[in-house]
Amino acid sequence: MPRTVLILGSTGSIGTQALEVIAANPDKFRVVGIAAGGSHTDVLIEQARALGLSPSQVAVARHHEAVEDALGGEVITGSDAAEQLVRSVKADTVLNGLVGSMGLAATLAVLDQGEVLALANKESLVAGGELVMKKATPGQIVPVDSEHSAMAQALRSGTHGEIRSLVLTASGGPFRGWTREEMWDVTPGQAAKHPTWSMGQMNTLNSATLVNKGLELIEASLLFDVPAEKIEVTVHPQSIVHSAITFVDGATIAQASPPSMKLPISLALNWPDRVPDAQPHLDFSQKYEWTFEPVDEVNFPAVRLAREVVTRGGTWPAVFNAANEEAAAEFLAGRLQFPQIVDVVESVLGKADDFAGTPRDFDDVMATQDAARRCAHDVLGSLQSD
Repeated sequence: MPRTVLILGSTGSIGTQALEVIAANPDKFRVVGIAAGGSHTDVLIEQARALGLSPSQVAVARHHEAVEDALGGEVITGSDAAEQLVRSVKADTVLNGLVGSMGLAATLAVLDQGEVLALANKESLVAGGELVMKKATPGQIVPVDSEHSAMAQALRSGTHGEIRSLVLTASGGPFRGWTREEMWDVTPGQAAKHPTWSMGQMNTLNSATLVNKGLELIEASLLFDVPAEKIEVTVHPQSIVHSAITFVDGATIAQASPPSMKLPISLALNWPDRVPDAQPHLDFSQKYEWTFEPVDEVNFPAVRLAREVVTRGGTWPAVFNAANEEAAAEFLAGRLQFPQIVDVVESVLGKADDFAGTPRDFDDVMATQDAARRCAHDVLGSLQSD
C-alpha cells in the first residue's frame, strides 16, 4: 500500500518538489491533503484538482474564497489552517514545508497525532526547541534539510556514542569573501541570487547572511543531541558534500550528490528506504574539484550567535529566529542595509535576558517570540532614526 502523505506548504519550493517526487512514484505515495499560506491560490487550486482532493482535504490560511469557488466547497481556513488539517486528516507521514515560525503549531500537532514528521520547516524546531524534542518519540522526526538528511545518512555508519563531531557544510552564499563594507549596499535582488540552490525568498536571504546556517546549527544540535562545541561549520561552495559526521576513530562519513532537494525529500517521505532514481547521481568519470574553507565569522557573525543561543538553550533560539524574521522583512522592504540584519539579531539577543528562558508550553514560546519582535522593532527604530 502507498504511504499516505500530507503536504504542508504545498505551493512552496519544498512542497512543489515533494509533489513531483510523489507523482513520479504513485506506487509508493498517495497525497491525502495539502495546506498553503494563500499567496499562490492558483497553484493550490491546480494541485488540489490534479490530486483529486475534496475541499475538506485542502487548507489555506488566507484568500480562501477563490479556492472555495474553484473547488466547490468549504476548505479549512484561518491562521491555524495547517494545524487543523493535521488534526482532521489522518496520514502516515506529514511533510512540514511551511515557511517561518508559523510552522511550530503544525509540528506539535503532527507529533501529537503520532505520525512521522518529515521536517523542512527548521524555524518550527528552532522556535519550539525543547518542547518539540520532548514531545517527539525516537525516530518520529525525519529531517528534510539536505544537511541534516546527510547527517542522518552518515549516522547509519556508527552510533551516537561514537560521534566526535557533526560537520555542517555551507555554500557561503552569494557574498562569500566580501567584507562588511562591500556588503553595505547589497540589494534584495542581489541577495536573492543563490550560487547553487533554488529556494524561496526567505531561505535564500538567510543563506546570504548565513543566518540559515545558524538555524541549521541549532537544529542539528537538537535533532542529534550534540552540543554546539561539537558542531563544525565549513564553507563548501560547490554544495556537493551536504554534510558529514566525524567519528571517534577518525573516520569522516559524508553524503555527496548534485545540489537538489529531491533526494532528501524522497528519503524523508520513504524513510528509512531510498527511492530509486530520485535525482541524478554524481558521474565520477568527470572531473570534480571540491573545496572547503573556514567560515568568516567577522563579516558573517550569524553562526557565532547561533552557537551562543544553543548553549543558552530554552527560548533563546526562538529569539534569534524572531529577530531575524523582523530584520529580514525590513531589508526586503528597503528600510535596512544588508549587514544590519544580523546587527539587529545580535542587539536583540543582548537585551533578551528580560524575556528569554525555559518554556513551559507553546504559549511561552509565542510570548517570547512576540517580545523578541517588539524588541527588534525598537532596535530597528533606533537604527532608522540615526
